Amino acid sequence: MSRRSTGACKHSTNASDRGHTHKLHHRLCCTVASQFVRSPAFWQASRAKPGGTLRTPFLPSFLDAAPKASCTASKHVRQSPCQAKAMSSEAPKQISTPKAQKVNIALCQIAVSEDKDKNIQTAKAAIQEATQAGAKLVVLPEMWNCPYSNESFPKYAEDIDAGSSASVSAMSSAAKENAVTLVAGSIPESSNGKLYNTCCVFDDQGKLLVKHRKVHLFDIDIPGKITFKESETLTQGDDFTVVDTPACRVGIGICYDLRFPELAMVYAQRGVQLIVYPGAFNMTTGPAHWELLQKARAVDNQLFVATCSPARNQGAGYTAWGHSMIIDPFAAIVAQTQESAGTVHAEIDFAQVNERRQNMPLFKQKRFDLYALIDKTLS
Repeated sequence: MSRRSTGACKHSTNASDRGHTHKLHHRLCCTVASQFVRSPAFWQASRAKPGGTLRTPFLPSFLDAAPKASCTASKHVRQSPCQAKAMSSEAPKQISTPKAQKVNIALCQIAVSEDKDKNIQTAKAAIQEATQAGAKLVVLPEMWNCPYSNESFPKYAEDIDAGSSASVSAMSSAAKENAVTLVAGSIPESSNGKLYNTCCVFDDQGKLLVKHRKVHLFDIDIPGKITFKESETLTQGDDFTVVDTPACRVGIGICYDLRFPELAMVYAQRGVQLIVYPGAFNMTTGPAHWELLQKARAVDNQLFVATCSPARNQGAGYTAWGHSMIIDPFAAIVAQTQESAGTVHAEIDFAQVNERRQNMPLFKQKRFDLYALIDKTLS
């Protein structure tokens, strides 16, 4: 793989102990129970979602209709022989990845200011520079058009659906003018009285393929270190985002989404080759978990992971860690920046995804007779 850097880069349910019916309150969960899987009749056919997003079937929700148990003494809830016999241990199907190709990817770790117009021009210049250097897929950071703060989100928010978003319009034009697939980081989106942390993906003709609203909001409190509550201003998204682009099949997450392995597991089962996480980890969580989590998502699901952070600004109210990077399916760092503004390039060979899955067929070796991933977004 080639590496090239420019710019300044260097480098619930709560379940009753007495076996009452389980109630799920999350969009996605992993449940472990002895001999607990669905029959083939519940598998639905793959279908496309408007905007290019792929929705591929998994195990649908079933716990609301689960048989009631009367186990009081045992720590393990077990089914009767009749119930177990009625269930099948057939594994769900993993959707094949698209034809593998080599793609030059660029991560634009740009400096973000309080001037939205300036941020837009900075992003456009970075995209142009990246494509001139050979990039076919360009990624921008989380909240690239505004400072990362609850005070800024409402002020900088744009209504994408109404067609009045200056940032989206500029990114659409940049993708078309440079003939490049663009994962345009994220911006604050206003919609029907609510605010979202939203990532837009454009094809090389400037068409908006899909938008992803951050599923897991960044609400943390580490005493003496950092406290931040995105939920004070933002609303969480309620869907997965998988889209076929001219470069590859991409799954989108935003920053804190990286911490939740279930999201990546869904994407892997839907045939994703690359998960992109625009993100802005901070000076506490960044050095501890940023690289670790990327490697975990990549190696567990045997796919590529790319993250793009804003450049570090020590004078900002929220200081980003930086260190945008690309991880391969074997958890190796393909390319990365440091903390300063700059763009890092890498040529990715997506044939590695299938190669690693053939060498180590983790999905086929999963024990679906003991556990299952449940996708509750399926109707």
